[in-house]
Amino acid sequence: MGDLMDLDLYDLIGVAPTASLDEIKSAYRKKALSCHPDKNPDNPKANEIFIQLSEALKVLTDEKAKDAYDKVLKAKHQAKIRTSQLDEKRKKFKEDLDAREEEYNRSKNRGGKTDQQKLKEEIDRLQKEGSRLVEEEKEAIRRQIYEQLNAKNVKQTTPGECKIKIKWKPSKDDPENGGYSYNKLYVILSKYGDIEALVISPNKCRALVEFKESSAAELAVQCEIGLAENPLKLEGLWKKKESSKPPTPATLSATLHADYENTVLQNMKRAEERRRIIEQMKAEDEKDNI
Repeated sequence: MGDLMDLDLYDLIGVAPTASLDEIKSAYRKKALSCHPDKNPDNPKANEIFIQLSEALKVLTDEKAKDAYDKVLKAKHQAKIRTSQLDEKRKKFKEDLDAREEEYNRSKNRGGKTDQQKLKEEIDRLQKEGSRLVEEEKEAIRRQIYEQLNAKNVKQTTPGECKIKIKWKPSKDDPENGGYSYNKLYVILSKYGDIEALVISPNKCRALVEFKESSAAELAVQCEIGLAENPLKLEGLWKKKESSKPPTPATLSATLHADYENTVLQNMKRAEERRRIIEQMKAEDEKDNI
């Protein structure tokens, strides 16, 4: 949190220094939603920006920390105004004068703390204590993102939709996520095509993925089984719409024939993909052993 002392936290979140607590929280939610890592899997800086926003929220929603920050921010603003009004010679004179004044204040206070020191202490305190409010806001944003992609709140009407529900069982070694982290799921699924969004449910052992192309989503549903010790169960959300209409005998026959051909084709693709991955892993192992 040390770099926060050099930032304008109000500008970072997008509010004025006079904003109320509700206004600060509302602005934080809006900005955090747009840069959340779950909605920006291809942006390596998304997680860094989201963390920075959350740390800023800690300071601005804590009375003591906010008061200390406001004093430092006000002093910086006033110093900037004074400096901008001086020419180069007077700036040099002012810098020397400020240095002497600061040295005098330190000796006069006999161990007294400056506003900068007080702010740093408050930031360090928040770092250790954490913030329940911030954690609640982060969890609310995570749930909102998940709900935006969930089939219950997003209209799934055509076979062109590219969203898949994923389930798996908790394991003894990792009861919370059953061996599937965000990064591991992303690597497993990305071989089928570009991913628009990947969200792990707050309920654990469930996720929702959206591909850019419907063909990638369909291939993943047909081929992917995940880890052998803890298989994945994938369900295409478009299937619900398709299954709601009972097929005619002619349609059913054609569908069965097409499904058979697709199954054979996808099995061949799946076998080829796994062969390629195994060869790649062997090559990497041989390279490491050299």
